[in-house]
Amino acid sequence: MLYGREKLQQLEAAALAPYACTAANSRGREFAEGESAFRTPFQKDRDRVIHTTAFRRLEYKTQVFVNYEGDYYRTRLTHTLEVAQVARSIARALGLNEDLAETIALAHDLGHPPFGHAGERVLNELMAGHGGFDHNRQSLRIVTHLEERYPGFRGLNLTWETREGIMKHETLYDTPDDGLEVERRPSLEAQIVNLADEIAYNAHDLDDGLRSGLLRPGQLGEVRLLAELAAELDFALDALSEFQRRTFIRELLGLIITDCVKATHEALEKHGVASLEAVRAHPSLLACYSDHLKPRLVELRRFLFANLYRHYYVVRQVSKSKLVLERLFETYTRQPDMLPPGVQRAIESQGLYRAVCDYLAGMTDRYALDEYAKLFDPYGR
Repeated sequence: MLYGREKLQQLEAAALAPYACTAANSRGREFAEGESAFRTPFQKDRDRVIHTTAFRRLEYKTQVFVNYEGDYYRTRLTHTLEVAQVARSIARALGLNEDLAETIALAHDLGHPPFGHAGERVLNELMAGHGGFDHNRQSLRIVTHLEERYPGFRGLNLTWETREGIMKHETLYDTPDDGLEVERRPSLEAQIVNLADEIAYNAHDLDDGLRSGLLRPGQLGEVRLLAELAAELDFALDALSEFQRRTFIRELLGLIITDCVKATHEALEKHGVASLEAVRAHPSLLACYSDHLKPRLVELRRFLFANLYRHYYVVRQVSKSKLVLERLFETYTRQPDMLPPGVQRAIESQGLYRAVCDYLAGMTDRYALDEYAKLFDPYGR
């Protein structure tokens, strides 16, 4: 029995919750084109995202630790895959469209520059007076303009729902972009990705911090959520073995995901949300944590900021990345004839500063460091 697009869309309509997005009711693409015989429009979006140059580059872009620090630590790519996995798990439990949630998750960090959030801050400062820089906007720019893979249009020509999820991605680090019904709430699939992103970086940055030695297991007792979990597991934090650390992170992930699923379901029930329109019209976001967990997650984030992201070793990395991006930006804007031909051509339509910004934002950590060495190391080639 073949499961073509129409059959898959029928299964969605029968299985998904009434407040979910269904591919059959998508608002479509900006440019008319035929759909796949054996994929829904959201599945086609997902595959287009995965095949982009920007997606492959995430492998060598920083999450917390620069790529050369070791193969174990999360990169922007492994973080993205972890967000997609968490988003699918939550979406499945709530009867949402897993394909759409996964697609938004896979695309949410496409616009991240090298060197993580430090790189983003530097580019935004350098682009002051020239439109600024924000990785959400850059992600949308990549899928609507910078990727050139199809005849007849620039970008990937993704569905309206996927583009909305990218534009309205919102976390502690991410500010939603304007446009696409800015006064209305995004789909629940998009809201779930926002939380999946937070869940993944909280748990996995904690894991990387412990693995690196920048965080000591004994410090975790300062955070109520972590102290409570350790007591439940009967783990002594000051004597945490490597196996126990892995178990601890896994159980932490499960605890937060379960809370998110239950709290979001309770919110949907409480407000009588029974349609996608009701989701969009609701005065606040419906995807949430419980009142019990929310303050504990705030405390965890504060702990990570104070003890990991502001650790002197990480601060040194940030300072180094700032120097690299600033000098590359200054050099390229002062001497644009040093830029590759494709970037020089982009100057004609995008302007010098935006073309240089796009070029820098697309670099991996490794490529940016190599470019710096070529330009400023007298022995570089």
